[in-house]
Amino acid sequence: MKFRISRDAFLDSLQQVQHVVSTRTTLPILSNVLIEAADGKLRLTTTDLDVGVSGTVEADIKKEGATTLPVKRLVSIIRELPAAEVEVSIDGKNVASITCGPSFFKIIGLPEGEFPPLPDFKDAKEYKISQDMLRESLRRTSYAISNDETRYVLNGIFTAFKAGKLTFVATDGRRLAMVDNELEFPASHETDIIIPTKAVQELQRLLSDSGNALVRLSDSQISIEVGSNLIVSKLIEGNYPNYRQVIPGETRERLTIGREALLETVRRVSLLSSEKSNSVKIVLTEGNMDVTANSPDIGEAKESMPVNYKGVDMAIAFNPEFLMAPLRNLTDDEVQLDLIDEMSPGVLRAAGSFLYVLMPMRVTS
Repeated sequence: MKFRISRDAFLDSLQQVQHVVSTRTTLPILSNVLIEAADGKLRLTTTDLDVGVSGTVEADIKKEGATTLPVKRLVSIIRELPAAEVEVSIDGKNVASITCGPSFFKIIGLPEGEFPPLPDFKDAKEYKISQDMLRESLRRTSYAISNDETRYVLNGIFTAFKAGKLTFVATDGRRLAMVDNELEFPASHETDIIIPTKAVQELQRLLSDSGNALVRLSDSQISIEVGSNLIVSKLIEGNYPNYRQVIPGETRERLTIGREALLETVRRVSLLSSEKSNSVKIVLTEGNMDVTANSPDIGEAKESMPVNYKGVDMAIAFNPEFLMAPLRNLTDDEVQLDLIDEMSPGVLRAAGSFLYVLMPMRVTS
């Protein structure tokens, strides 16, 4: 097998697939990238047996073939080469010779036959989803995924195809982010699944703001085709909690507020929240909102914002990081904050049927 390829194109395509590879794998083949050269293209594939990523890149193929090479080592070599053409030739023992200008490297690979094949999605359900909608929905929800491994069903995004809607939900038990989208699909394709965090992260790297993604679902796996790239992942098995019951049915006070202004204010004030009292307090009076933080061992901060508020005086405290996360990931000019009282969850809403439920923290006056 032998090919020539521009250094930059090779590096980009390797970097798109290398994130899946774990540094702590016990199977040497899982540290490798499968390289297949045919029809003027290289196909690069990596897997950790749970998530697999594959992509293609154009190359000048002198001799077709396939091999596997250690991907982290290969990336570090290609990254250091001068920006020029790279020539790679593989002998019958899977030893790769890499030449670029005056540089020469030899690295030892493993036979392609040892590489675990990606699953086949022959009779799978298919959905076409715009990349822009998918990217935006994941950005608006994925930060709320739990990383507590004892509650493994929360270690991913709950995705429901129901009644002409595609719904994404992420929660860690203290906050919940949800977004609904209209999507056409046959009634026979109604289902719900949990996509694991690692697959969500890989997908976010590959999605652009144009074109469609082709999603295929089998009983326990998902494949998502984005242009010439493919992600395949096992799904999380288990029952996702009934998230609708934590969304408050009533609203006593509604506040419309500039997203950027609220984010900046909370960020500044939270500089004086401590690990022990990790909260910021929102104090509402007619026409005004004070955001305060108070740590006995550090000091205190307070910032006032004029707001269009005519409700009862109220104080409610939130974890500042949890309050800022959706504000960072939304692009709307304004958001709505719905409140009931200081002990009930607050609900942040934005355009495009986005909703974020946030549990309050105990306020000490």
